[in-house]
Amino acid sequence: MQTSTTRIHDPVRARAYFEDKLAFTTGPVELDRWIKTGEDNLVVVDVRAAQDYAKGHIPGALNLPREKWESLQGLSRDKTNVVYCYTQQCHLAANAALYFASRGYPVMELEGGFASWRENELDQEEESASRFKTSGERLASRH
Repeated sequence: MQTSTTRIHDPVRARAYFEDKLAFTTGPVELDRWIKTGEDNLVVVDVRAAQDYAKGHIPGALNLPREKWESLQGLSRDKTNVVYCYTQQCHLAANAALYFASRGYPVMELEGGFASWRENELDQEEESASRFKTSGERLASRH
């Protein structure tokens, strides 16, 4: 006997879900375009381990691994803090976004994490290129 797994979802709840998804997530190409506008309205936050950040990260991103979240170092209440981790399946960025938002910081999550950034063959930098710069200086140096 075969069972059916067809579900009909409430369109009102679906609309609310997708409105929230659009408001609180961004894709790698969208983020790359946003960075390249040069607008001073975002902070890119890599929440992966420091050694993974050092191997390569989104240009201008600051590294704030889990053990440093309490410091909130580099985050801004006046800008959108776009948080990313490893992959689509990794929930580290979602947990970080929840943590930061609960402390009053505007956040978005990069869908697909750093893996999606690489898959789209977007620019990367290594730690030595941005180690001593502030997040604003890192973003400005992209232009």
